[in-house]
Amino acid sequence: MIEQIEIASLNLRYGSCRLKSPGAERVLLSSIAHKGITDALQGVDTNKGKEQRILLDGFKRYRCAKRLGISIVPYCSLGSDEACGIMQLLRISIANSLSILEQAVLIDELMSQHMMGNAQIAMSLERSKAWVSVRTGIIREMSECVRKQIFSGRFPVYSYMYTLRQFIRINRVAKKDVDEFVQAVAGKHLSIREIDLLAHGYFKGSVELRRQINTGELSWALSRLKQPAADTDGCSEFERTMLSDLEITQKYMQRLINKSTDQRLKTNAFYSQANILSGGIVRHIEKFSQSLREFYDRSGKA
Repeated sequence: MIEQIEIASLNLRYGSCRLKSPGAERVLLSSIAHKGITDALQGVDTNKGKEQRILLDGFKRYRCAKRLGISIVPYCSLGSDEACGIMQLLRISIANSLSILEQAVLIDELMSQHMMGNAQIAMSLERSKAWVSVRTGIIREMSECVRKQIFSGRFPVYSYMYTLRQFIRINRVAKKDVDEFVQAVAGKHLSIREIDLLAHGYFKGSVELRRQINTGELSWALSRLKQPAADTDGCSEFERTMLSDLEITQKYMQRLINKSTDQRLKTNAFYSQANILSGGIVRHIEKFSQSLREFYDRSGKA
């Protein structure tokens, strides 16, 4: 049931579990200024000592309301138990509104703060244990420094999931180096393409290039990566990273071809996780194949 409550009565302890998006928040601010809050905030009403409303969903709406001086907001209770409230939020928002990182951090909260196990969470959400394991693995391989920058909206989720995690998994880049890179580029209003370019230069380029990125000379580094350089092999920094990517792709394609039919691959836990990862690859195969053929033809003319 939706009720009208004072915004000051909300506890924001789970605010760090939800991603901030300044762009989306600006759009929402304009909408609320004209139409008001149309979707109720959601939380749990605990009875531990003094009754308290703990907000679980609607942090952007909360911040917009505060900026606009709105003191009364629509609110819907998900119950009186925090763990049950988180579970209900996960159930109703898995399909669209929660990102995989937000799912991961809420599941980690259930495990670390509410002592729920993998199997219990999987059963309650009607998901496989592998589905839960994938998400706990994502959040637990992330350092506190990186998590803070991502959830504050200073570093894009996409760049972490599809650029930095590849370096961590394939190139075995140390967490300390990832932390230093994220701190160097976070909050600098860089595009995803620019972050990707800087990451390849940082982890695969020269010591001097890494030093310049660490000292904040990002414009210099981007210029260096984008422009051809008179190096001994005749390739620019960016061209060398491209050659390295092609070598890695060729190597791992061959490995996957050989290993995908191996009889040792047989557990349900493996296939559940492999299906998620292979599905992501399959969705890009056609575009990847077309791009590579065009690149092959273009490079052949040289």
